[in-house]
Amino acid sequence: MNKLQEKILEIMVFIDKICRENDITYYIMGGTALGAVRHGGFIPWDDDLDIWLTPENYEKFKKLFEENTCEKFVLQEWKLVDEYLQYAKVRMNGTTFIESHLKNKKDLHQGIYVDIMILHKTPAGKKGVLNRQYYVSKYLTLKGILRNGWKGKNTTQKILAGIAKMLPKCLDKKLYKYIYKYDNLQDNYNYIYYITKGTKKSGYYERSIIEPAGEIEFEGKTFLCMNDIKKYLELRYGDYMALPPKSEQKSVQHAEIWDTEKHFSEYLE
Repeated sequence: MNKLQEKILEIMVFIDKICRENDITYYIMGGTALGAVRHGGFIPWDDDLDIWLTPENYEKFKKLFEENTCEKFVLQEWKLVDEYLQYAKVRMNGTTFIESHLKNKKDLHQGIYVDIMILHKTPAGKKGVLNRQYYVSKYLTLKGILRNGWKGKNTTQKILAGIAKMLPKCLDKKLYKYIYKYDNLQDNYNYIYYITKGTKKSGYYERSIIEPAGEIEFEGKTFLCMNDIKKYLELRYGDYMALPPKSEQKSVQHAEIWDTEKHFSEYLE
């Protein structure tokens, strides 16, 4: 795992350099933020690294990435519809990181990566808007995993999956437009991250938790994080300093096959 984490860290150092040199704010999040506080770096059994960018900062990052093409890395976008990003990955060429649900997609770059998740705004004090953003996000999350071959694990999930499959793509675009609707707010806003497993409570963050960005040590490097990282972790994980049982540790790993030296095409063939 150490060799894999070294490559992931190399990608993150590259992302951090672009962002700091161009006044782009990102935040390490999820298990990466948890690892930084609890372990001073990677969670020992974790095989990925996640950051947040707002839509505005993502567009700045994308433009700079494309203008300064680096042969070592590729920016890979995941979209359900044109214009609206679900999430992105910066992948490293010449490496392998194959996830079970993607192993049959031979035209897809499957190198080691860092995840870029999109952090959205919500107007403060408007519960109706927040509720709609939550349920819309859950629907779009469902559509996203269906695209990757998810079929549902029980009767209720299978029924919901069947209904979602029948709904038109034009509806997805309309709903994504609603998620992005408030991202230009300059005042009186908070943040949400619901395109995920997050609950209504664990995916909602008051502005003071996120802004202004702080810094934290991660594997001997210094990365940007949310302003109140411990409050964030408490909302996201509860008792975040408690280690999960060993039986649950492997369940958070994403890769079925990884290799820091070989191109993924050698495995897909």
